[in-house]
Amino acid sequence: MAATGSNSSYQATSKPLKVTSSRKRSIFSLALILCLCTLSYLFGLWQHGGVPTFISNSATTTTSTSTTKFISLPCIPNPNSTTTTTATSDTLDFSTHHVADADTESVLADNVKTYPSCSVKYSEYTPCEDQKRSLKFKRERLIYRERHCPDKTELLKCRVPAPYGYRNPFRWPKSRDLAWFANVPHKELTVEKAGQNWIRYEGKHFRFPGGGTMFPHGANKYIDDIGRLINLEDGSIRTAIDTGCGVASWGAYLLSRNIITMSFAPRDTHEAQVQFALERGVPAMLGVLSSKRLPYPSRAFDMAHCSRCLIPWHLFGPPIRWKKYWKGWQRTREDLNDEQTRIETIAKSLCWKKLVENGDIAIWQKPINHLNCKVNRKFNQNPPLCPAQDPDRAWYTNLETCLTHLPEVSNNQETAGGQLAKWPERLNAIPPRISKGTVNGITAEIFRQDSEIWKKRLSYYKTVNNQLGQHGRYRNILDMNANLGGFAASLINDPVWVMNVVPVEAQVNTLGVIYERGLIGTYQNWCEAMSTYPRTYDFIHADSVFSLYENRCEMEDILLEMDRILRPEGSVIFRDDVDMLVKIKKIADGLNWDSQIVDHEDGPLNREKLLFAVKVYWTAPASTTS
Repeated sequence: MAATGSNSSYQATSKPLKVTSSRKRSIFSLALILCLCTLSYLFGLWQHGGVPTFISNSATTTTSTSTTKFISLPCIPNPNSTTTTTATSDTLDFSTHHVADADTESVLADNVKTYPSCSVKYSEYTPCEDQKRSLKFKRERLIYRERHCPDKTELLKCRVPAPYGYRNPFRWPKSRDLAWFANVPHKELTVEKAGQNWIRYEGKHFRFPGGGTMFPHGANKYIDDIGRLINLEDGSIRTAIDTGCGVASWGAYLLSRNIITMSFAPRDTHEAQVQFALERGVPAMLGVLSSKRLPYPSRAFDMAHCSRCLIPWHLFGPPIRWKKYWKGWQRTREDLNDEQTRIETIAKSLCWKKLVENGDIAIWQKPINHLNCKVNRKFNQNPPLCPAQDPDRAWYTNLETCLTHLPEVSNNQETAGGQLAKWPERLNAIPPRISKGTVNGITAEIFRQDSEIWKKRLSYYKTVNNQLGQHGRYRNILDMNANLGGFAASLINDPVWVMNVVPVEAQVNTLGVIYERGLIGTYQNWCEAMSTYPRTYDFIHADSVFSLYENRCEMEDILLEMDRILRPEGSVIFRDDVDMLVKIKKIADGLNWDSQIVDHEDGPLNREKLLFAVKVYWTAPASTTS
């Protein structure tokens, strides 16, 4: 591939005019003056640190601050072509190596701001779920376990270290069952949950037998039991949510059934439970069902799961099969029966229907619309229907004791909001929110075009980072500004999962569309930290994120957060205006990332460019963890 900063080989398309000798002399004089002025200008720039990128024909523009590389690649290759693309010596190394050099700190130019490593005590730092800060808040309803982010004066300006001995996780699907001890050096759950088969310690690694609090014999068998009660195989159930997920074995084993689960749990006494889930390559987030809505849109999930998740549905609900377990609890049968009756009364007041109860499992179904529910509410107003509101608003939005409206329907058989196609057709079918015109500015044609654009873009990405095409190199992927979920949809045949983020500052809220496609995601304000552990993601995609947040918060704080949640030797692709990318690259250099600016897939004349980056491997030194 050729390296260039601009296309200097433009050819005139019109015929040249004939000129007289006097006019030739005049033109020659003007040209000479122009050359002298240009040379003088360039000499002045050179004295002050560089030449502008738009006149550089080489791959590298050297300044006293950092090195900005512009790489021009061939057009998207024809899949039927036998032509191969050969990388130059400037190509980034996207591969993993697992070991650190003796000296991991590169020497950067004097006037590039560098970011030191944080103390090793921050190696598992979760800024908005900080355990010390949480003690300042009420314990009522577990409010102290919710998001409580630091203010600007508390933000860390350092790079969160990986623990000494950190290794790249096992590749999926092996990672479902194994994780390196050095990556999450906590044995507490191996003792606390030993009888429930959550996790076992085996020398250098942990093993996950697949057990859980209510399924000690394994999630696979438990899911089979559920599958005998409802259909998990016909594609009608695609997205699920698991409340109080533990190490996310339920979600891990549903993946083989083409069901993707958003698993969540608070950062609590079950040390590192969500961190273990992420090391396994299973979608998970820190979260708690307390005083705020969960950060997902309405009608997002096809199935919700709570297995002894300790949510006080009434006060403290017993297991469904309390009739078998009650002896020795120091409670009477009448007391436990009354407790379950009150829980079921709440479910009925939400217009849920109990489909089946079998052993430890009870399955309830939400109605497809609220026509009958509204009729019943003429006689029973507890809880009342919520006043007019945006049901998709869910970022620090207070929970209310009311029933959220489903979209209006014309008859009892109509599905509120529109009927979803079954998986996998659902991925590319026009989402009901779009076909019904409820997403401002997005039409069916725009949706189709977006899908095609992202297929083209992913193909281009793989010409730059060929490891994107290697199965298993990346597993946990974050799209920081997902729009319609096109990037995630284009990766659907790869062994990866994508957390699709719709920023709360985005002009159009598209997260409901993403879920209607059978994908998962969350809301996020990128001026704050994400509700996840350090080293969550193998790959981050940031499309126009920094243009969106310009003048909203500091660029370095967003990049430091990206550094926190990115694994050592993880990769990033930024898409943005070239001027924005130059600023990003300067900070990325200070973070000790390797990076290059690459032309847009449509060629060098497009101001939008790409910045490919790799986080260099480094860890806390051995002495600090002894």
